[in-house]
Amino acid sequence: MSVIRIENEKLILTADPAAFRYTVTLPGGSVWEMTEKPYVRFRDGRTVPFPAPSEIGEVKTGTFDGVRVRYVGFEGSEIALTATVKVERTNGDLTFCLRTEGDKPGEIDFISFPAPFDFGGSGSGDYTVLSRMQGALIPAGSGYCFRRQEIFERSSYMPLYGQVRGGGGYAAIYDTPFDALYDFENDRVSPLWRPSLGEMRYERRMLFRFREDCDYNTVAKCYRAYVKERGQLVTLAEKAARNPAVKNLIGAPVIHAGIAVHISPESDYYDKDHPENNDYYTPFDTQAENLRRLKENGLEKAYTHFDGWGNHGYDNLHPSPFPPHEAAGGAEGMKRLSETCKELGYIFGVHDQYRDFYYDGPDFSLDEAIENEDGSHPYCSVWYGGPHSFLCSARAIEFVRRNYDEFERLGIRIDASYLDVFSVVGLDECFSKDHPATRKECAENRRRCLDILTDRGIIPSSEEILDCILPSQVLCHHAPFFTTSLGAPDADPVGVPIPLLNLVYHDCAVIPWIGLPGEHGGWGIPGRDSAYLHGILNGNPVYCPIHAGPDALRAVLEACGSAEKLAYTEMLRHDFIDGDIRRQKTTFADGTVIEVDFDKDTFEIRGPGE
Repeated sequence: MSVIRIENEKLILTADPAAFRYTVTLPGGSVWEMTEKPYVRFRDGRTVPFPAPSEIGEVKTGTFDGVRVRYVGFEGSEIALTATVKVERTNGDLTFCLRTEGDKPGEIDFISFPAPFDFGGSGSGDYTVLSRMQGALIPAGSGYCFRRQEIFERSSYMPLYGQVRGGGGYAAIYDTPFDALYDFENDRVSPLWRPSLGEMRYERRMLFRFREDCDYNTVAKCYRAYVKERGQLVTLAEKAARNPAVKNLIGAPVIHAGIAVHISPESDYYDKDHPENNDYYTPFDTQAENLRRLKENGLEKAYTHFDGWGNHGYDNLHPSPFPPHEAAGGAEGMKRLSETCKELGYIFGVHDQYRDFYYDGPDFSLDEAIENEDGSHPYCSVWYGGPHSFLCSARAIEFVRRNYDEFERLGIRIDASYLDVFSVVGLDECFSKDHPATRKECAENRRRCLDILTDRGIIPSSEEILDCILPSQVLCHHAPFFTTSLGAPDADPVGVPIPLLNLVYHDCAVIPWIGLPGEHGGWGIPGRDSAYLHGILNGNPVYCPIHAGPDALRAVLEACGSAEKLAYTEMLRHDFIDGDIRRQKTTFADGTVIEVDFDKDTFEIRGPGE
């Protein structure tokens, strides 16, 4: 039994495991084929291709038909791999499953399985879809190469990719995403699986959903249906039902301002030539006056986000930043700022942090830090507070609960809180025997921290959007595009930017954009683009500078007014008008259509029925 054919109304799978060839044929004749050998990368540096199968057999159950293949005889190792390739009879989903037996702790670096599909695209409509930040379309033949890219990081907000060729294509979904990576080279995407706490503990699964009429919108909607069926699509309406404070956020611009800065001499940001740049503050009362001025000028509602309220200012002493900065007004000054926000009808939000674990913090102990596989602990000194390790996610939960009890004790009302980096940095592993945590458990712990806020009626937010955190997150700082240099004002996009994230999750999160009309480029914004227009196009709100003048306020109110109408509405499609990537259109479930011209810096919003 060398070749096995599985056929249903959705597709035909022809499996030749001995030749490492899997061919998918769609009813219309489109063919997708795997021809490369999967392989195992060992920690000692060896890369060992899968050997010839030792067993090949058919599998049939009440719901799927499949092939089971066993591999033994990996040179220098006693591991055995069992691969099961399944075709679901009901929906035609093709799933590659891999179970590892006999691996020793620390033996395997990663396993590449299944092999990538041979793309072979060359037409103008042939491309790969990657979930790199908001989303990227990589035209065939672009020459991009990405190695060891992490799922649940900026390299992949969602455990998803796809390919379109000749009008047909597929969505590829990591069904077990927490320890996953990918390689992208020569228009081929290779799923990679790394160990969990040093071992390949569980079966890894990769799901492929094929469509004959396919584009990047189809890829997004395949994934939306996948997460919805699994109960992982939690809409803003559902989040508002659990926490009514969320309703106050809808249509509100974001005001991001600071209180105090102290930069440690050991920080990468320390300015030895201009010491005055390392220590400064703005009193809480001054920021309260700035907010009153915005209200007087017509800003009826806003979400405020204040950095640096703690004892040493921004990015210092965490997770124990109390008491509030004394020179800026202390606890009483912070309380007055919160009360001013309430008086104005604004949301009072604070920056907070439960990953960076600062050496000079009053509660620092390596016993509560992440422990690496070799018993060491992470170290970083980039940020303002200087030397720190990382707090184990299992320990963060108790610190969140303690700190928000402290706000209550001080009488400081917190409406919203931003738990920094939880929704952007990769998931942590901790090998401590006292508080071990897998990457999956790390995601669960981060979500629990956000859920503590929700249970207290506080709006939870974090830095960007990671799919595994989003069910517990309402707002992000931003979620723009992957560019050649994220911070450079004139950076080029990586591929063609598309709103893949918003196509899946527009009605599940508030995603603001940083920019006003006439401004171009910015963090994660291609140099020729206007972030303001991206906000308009996506039906998302924008930021409002704390010293905004009349023109800026008018623009902010227009964008946020549109966002308010669309906040609970699914984005159905995104299109390039007449194939021009500078002219774009979005269509929403209520019938709203928005068109933007990035060269002319113009937009048009047509409401339902217009």
